[in-house]
Amino acid sequence: MKLIIQIPCFNEAETLGVTVADLPRHIDGVDEIEYLVIDDGSTDGTVLRAKELGVHYIVSFPYNRGLAKGFMAGIDACLRLGADIIVNTDADNQYSGADIEKLVRPVLEGRANMVIGNRKTDSIIHFSPLKKRLQRLGSKVVRKASGTDVADTTSGFRSYSREAAMRLNVLSGYTYTLETIITAGADKNRILSVDIETNPELRESRLFKSMWGYIKRSAATIIRNYVMRKPLKTFLIMASVFVIAALVLGIRFIVLACMGDGAGHIQSLVLMAILAIVGIQIGIFGLLADAVSDCRRVMDETLFHVKRIEYDNTNPNRNYNVCSYIKEEIDK
Repeated sequence: MKLIIQIPCFNEAETLGVTVADLPRHIDGVDEIEYLVIDDGSTDGTVLRAKELGVHYIVSFPYNRGLAKGFMAGIDACLRLGADIIVNTDADNQYSGADIEKLVRPVLEGRANMVIGNRKTDSIIHFSPLKKRLQRLGSKVVRKASGTDVADTTSGFRSYSREAAMRLNVLSGYTYTLETIITAGADKNRILSVDIETNPELRESRLFKSMWGYIKRSAATIIRNYVMRKPLKTFLIMASVFVIAALVLGIRFIVLACMGDGAGHIQSLVLMAILAIVGIQIGIFGLLADAVSDCRRVMDETLFHVKRIEYDNTNPNRNYNVCSYIKEEIDK
């Protein structure tokens, strides 16, 4: 059983040493533990620092491509390197390395194929009251959209079984945390939340420049992925609003006509027809979107089988199209 802990990095030379030092060297039930750093175009010597720390593998981008791209490049490399379990953690030492066993244990025991650490955001001192409220609201919305009970949906501290990792397809260029939960929920994956501890803040978050910008991007990600996974339900709900409004106007016109006052309300009849046509068109769009969604599911399943064939037969020392990686031997 091989565990690879991946650490996405962007200019993390100062904090990487603390993070790596805190990672576990042994977990019962795991035969090998290796570390992989994803260098997302760092310019502060992060790669050199990773080599000094004896990190086993380094995935390096020539320029910054964002958290989502870095995460998926790490998943790809871990699978090619034969990982049975993959743990993702942050390079700023936000998460406690001792809690990695909590993420790994449910996967080892077959109780889950995706485990997400719950930071208990209400108890994090350096989170502002506004950020805590937004975290609670955002997690509630994602739970509703995904049909899961994940307590902390924006937590990047999580583990994946090999099969779950092969099923990951992140389309967002911003972050992977929300999209992967919605997708996993739609695919009926076994997702488990475990309580974890967080370390004191070493630096401010770099994921977003402003709270409003983060809200906009997160909301767009949730809506896009929910509609992609449940298009028929979404479009039928929208269509029903127009159809119901048309029915109300139609009933009103009939009542007025029966009372002999219909001639003065022809405009209501015209509006009813317009609303009914719009509602029907939206319903038709929903049927088409549902067909596209079915095609997406078929493609995802096909891609999963292609990945399984490729990753099980790959040469871990070769370069691949998205980036290059370097294997470094630990000093004995």
